[in-house]
Amino acid sequence: MKKLFKLGAIILAVLIVSATTVNAQDKTVMVGGAAMYPSKNIVENAVNSKDHTTLVAAVKAAGLVETLQGTGPFTVFAPTNEAFNKLPQGAVDNLLMPENKEKLAAVLTYHVIAGKIDSKTLMEWIKKNGGTYTATTVQGGKLMFSLKGNNLMVMDESGNSAKVTIKDVYQSNGVIHVIDTVLMPKS
Repeated sequence: MKKLFKLGAIILAVLIVSATTVNAQDKTVMVGGAAMYPSKNIVENAVNSKDHTTLVAAVKAAGLVETLQGTGPFTVFAPTNEAFNKLPQGAVDNLLMPENKEKLAAVLTYHVIAGKIDSKTLMEWIKKNGGTYTATTVQGGKLMFSLKGNNLMVMDESGNSAKVTIKDVYQSNGVIHVIDTVLMPKS
């Protein structure tokens, strides 16, 4: 009986240590009601977020799934469904039309910066540069970053501003920062 008890205690200890190790290596963040796993790529995680169904549909329509499943690394500023709903009526449907695939791809890649840039690094760059930091997107346009109180803000070239609502959602091929407004490149 003592041996059985000891064996049970050892098995329990191994399970606890194993669970802790897995959680430490695969820390998740909840986005849109779904766990975002650092071991999965941007697309594998995004498809599970109920707050990003419009973004996922747009990525598919623009033919960017394979790219965003690539090794990267990428920093993605991911607008929510509510962010897309702020656009003028019919704008999303218009962008999703096959004849607008190129324009849609430009809008989406405007939300991506090459490299893996976490919020701490962005905030350091903002402070070092006198309150703003400008980065070039994969699309070729510019995004300007600043702080408004404790909020990390992103501004497009037309002056539209988005707040980062969830930061540092790590992926196997980069990092996602959830934003509340769609950013638009200059036409």
